Formats: sequence, C-alpha cells, structure tokens
Amino acid sequence: MAIMLLLCCAVILSCLIANRFSNKFGMPALLCFMALGMVFGSDGLFKISFDNYAVTEQFCTVSLIFIMFYGGFGTKWQTAKPIAVKATLLSTLGVVITAFLTCLFCYHILHFSYAESFLIGAVLSSTDAASVFSILRSKNLNLKNSTAPLLEIESGSNDPMAYMLTMIALAMISGNTSAPIPVMMFSQIFFGVIIGVASAYAGILVLQKGEIVAEGMDTIFVIALVMMSYALPTVINGNGYLSVYLTGIILGNSRISNKITLVHFFDGITGLAQILIFFLLGLLAFPHRFSDVFLPSLAIALFLSLIARPAAVFLLMLPFRPSLRQCLLISWSGLRGAASIVFAIMVIASGVTLEHDLFHIVFFISLLSVAIQGSLLPLVAEKLDMVDNSSDIRKTFNDYQDDSELTLMRMYIPKGHNWENRLIGEVSFPTGSLALMIKRDNETLVPRGNTKIHAEDTIILSVPAYRSENDGKLKEIQITLTHDWCGKCIADLELPENLLIALIKRRDETLIPQGSTRIYSGDSVVIYKRSKQ
Repeated sequence: MAIMLLLCCAVILSCLIANRFSNKFGMPALLCFMALGMVFGSDGLFKISFDNYAVTEQFCTVSLIFIMFYGGFGTKWQTAKPIAVKATLLSTLGVVITAFLTCLFCYHILHFSYAESFLIGAVLSSTDAASVFSILRSKNLNLKNSTAPLLEIESGSNDPMAYMLTMIALAMISGNTSAPIPVMMFSQIFFGVIIGVASAYAGILVLQKGEIVAEGMDTIFVIALVMMSYALPTVINGNGYLSVYLTGIILGNSRISNKITLVHFFDGITGLAQILIFFLLGLLAFPHRFSDVFLPSLAIALFLSLIARPAAVFLLMLPFRPSLRQCLLISWSGLRGAASIVFAIMVIASGVTLEHDLFHIVFFISLLSVAIQGSLLPLVAEKLDMVDNSSDIRKTFNDYQDDSELTLMRMYIPKGHNWENRLIGEVSFPTGSLALMIKRDNETLVPRGNTKIHAEDTIILSVPAYRSENDGKLKEIQITLTHDWCGKCIADLELPENLLIALIKRRDETLIPQGSTRIYSGDSVVIYKRSKQ
C-alpha cells in the first residue's frame, strides 16, 4: 500500500513539474502527461505493466464526469449567450457531420467494415474540452469575434452527442439493441435534459437555503449532486454526460452561496483529474504498436483535420456569415483528446470483438492532434490575425476574478455631515483609501486636494479589499416569496447577535441597509456572520 502511495505521489509530482516546464517549450501540458504515462508504461523506462481497460474505463468515466461538470460550471452565460446557437449547432449537427464523413472515409478509402467505420467516426467526432480549455488558458489566448467562448461552449458540450453515437455504434456491433435507434436517441436526450435541469434547480434551492446543508459542506453536497446527475439518467437509458453538463452550466450561472469556494475546489479536482486521466491513458498505451496503426491513424487524422472538421464548420457557420479567417481557426481548433480515448476504452471494456486496434488508433490520432494542432494553435491564430490582446481569456469563464486587491465604496454626504464644506486634503479618509470621483448633481468630478466637499455629494472611494482571517464570513442569500424575511423590515427581524445584514442588492442598485429598510422578493441579501468564539 505504501509503495503504491509513493508511486502515485511520484506520478503527480512528475506531472506538475512537466506542467511547469511545458509552457516554456510551447508544448501543451496535456501532451506532457500522456508522454509521462508512456515513459512509466510497459514500453518505457519504468516498465509498469498495465492493460486493465475495465479499471481505466471506470476511473476515466468518473474523471470525465467532473471535467464536464466544471466545463459547464465555468461557462459564463452572459459571454456565451450571443454565440450559443452557433456553438449548439457545432456540438450537435457538427458532431454528426464529422462522424458521418469520417465513417465514409474509413469505409470507402481504408476499407474498414461499415460497423467499425461508424464506430471510429463516432468516437472521434467530438473535440476535447480539456485540451481546448488548457491551451486557451495556459497561453492566455483570447480570440476575436467571440471565437474563444464559441470554442469553449462547443468543446464543453459536444461529448454527449459523441457518447450517444458511440453507444449506438456499440449496440449495432454487439447486436444488443433493446430499442430502435430513434427511441434510443430520444431516451438519451430527453432523460439527459430533464434530469440535468431538475438536478441543477434542486441544487440551487438547497444551496440558497443555507440551513439545509451544514456550514462548510457545500462542496460535498455538490459532489453528490454531480454523481446523481450522471447516474440517474444513465440507469434509465438517458445521457449522463448531457445531464452533468446542463447541471453545471445552470448551477454555475445562478446566485448560490459560497460560489468562489466551489470554483476553487472543482478547479483543483478537475486539474487533478486531467493530470491522472492523461497519464493513465499514456500508461495504457503500448508505443511499439504504433507502427501497426501509423498509416491508417495518420490518414484519419489528416482527413479529420483538413476535410471532415472544416466541412462541418463551414457548412454550419455559413448562415451566420462569419469571416473566412474565423472559420479556418475554428476548424483548426477541433482537437481530439481524452474524451475520444475514453469512449474507445468504453467500447473495448464492453467486450466486443473488433478487427482493428481501436484504442491505439484513437490514441495515436489524439496524440497527433494535441501535439500538432494544439502546439500550433497560438501561431495559427496569430497568422490569421484572430488574436485579441485587448481582453483576458479568463473573463470568458465564471471563475474569473480580477487580480486587483482594491474595491470601490460609495459614501453619501448628507447635510450637517462633518465632511461638509471641507477640502479633500483636510479629510481623514480610511487608511489606504483614495477618493476617485465625486458625483454632484449631474456632474462627475475628479477630486484634487483643494476640492471642496458639498452637502448631497456622493464620494466614490477605492479601499483595500478585505481578507478574512477566519473571524467571520460574508454570505449571499437570494430572497424568494416564501423566504421568512420577504416583505419585512430589518428592524423586525430577530437576528442572532453574531449576524448582521451588510448590504442588499436590488436589481442594479446596491443598498446600505437601515432598520427601516424593507426586504423584497428578488433581493440578494449579503449577511456578515461572525464566528462564534
């Protein structure tokens, strides 16, 4: 047991070191994890013999569940909304077109059987969210014409369609079609959508009612919610990946308490999942078999990158009249990665007999895709003049936070205030703060030391951001019609001694509460709760 723990520790540390140096050489970090897996594997330096597809399939499935959930959870709907239709078309019809064209190529050119051709097309039909997210973030690569959020939404949401096609192909090969294909497709989509949406809103309800889940247990509750969101539709022939993604995107774009804590937790979990999943896939590969699959894999990779993917992109984007440069970049960004390999493992673990080495064909194609397309993506974007240096790619994700340690505070000066008729230079502002502007009537003034403060001025101050030292915490509560505080004045609430209502967000307003302030449905109430000594 201790030896296994030491080995796991060595693997994780090796991947972290590889991740650190990958950017320096312009190499995608995920490629390093795959390469390290092969170094540790049977054909590598450490000769670890591992060929258990069943265990790998179970581990990768769980990892993919959380990667897909966080892909949805981190998607900022405000940014994604303008390109949602395009992204949805690419992640559904785009996947079908790519799979169909790849199937025809394998059948007519490579002379694979029709069933295996369809299976290879289905497995390779989706772009990999982990690869796309990793490259965009690590290179801080923001793209013009909302191309970055388009790629994020597409790559994060196309795995459910690829999974459904893979399950259909598997049913055709094995002959275990318990229901007609149209019924199977309807079941996958219907139960995936219904349970995903229901799980999300149930989670929102629980997280907004702070008393249901004990303090500090939010992350554990969300883990259980994610697993249920996948498992429940799966047992009734629904699409668990679609359900998980929908749960993530609805939950991530709602007002729930402790969202920052959840973001940091799942960011770490998915980071670890990506490291281990790519390492494990590399460990499972036998590089000496690459020579047997080199020619068909290279042919399929070239066809996917240069014909199938561009054909799907140009066909579906044509009605929106995009620029040629944008279509070319979207075509090049169709990276194959972990999801395709995991789907191939699922097929092999099911026990079906195949004529060709599906795993190593898909693995080699994914390796080429991440190594060549992934490495050259920043250069291709630059050559196509599609790089947007005016914005930060992180702003397209829900987990973005400004690096600034300052926040803004508004102070209203009523008549009789001790700052009235005093100069800015004479006022003792809070330590570390600065008067940025004064709003007076319909005028905005930039204050100087000799600027006089008038009654009914509003002064905007920048103040240092507060960092908690475990002496209490802020928590946001969404007020509904059924909430106990709805319609009541703050003075009428029986609040504990260690709890204070700090502010109220009402539509576009931020209110500093007083005893006479009434709370209404739709308000977001921020409370400060001091830790009990």
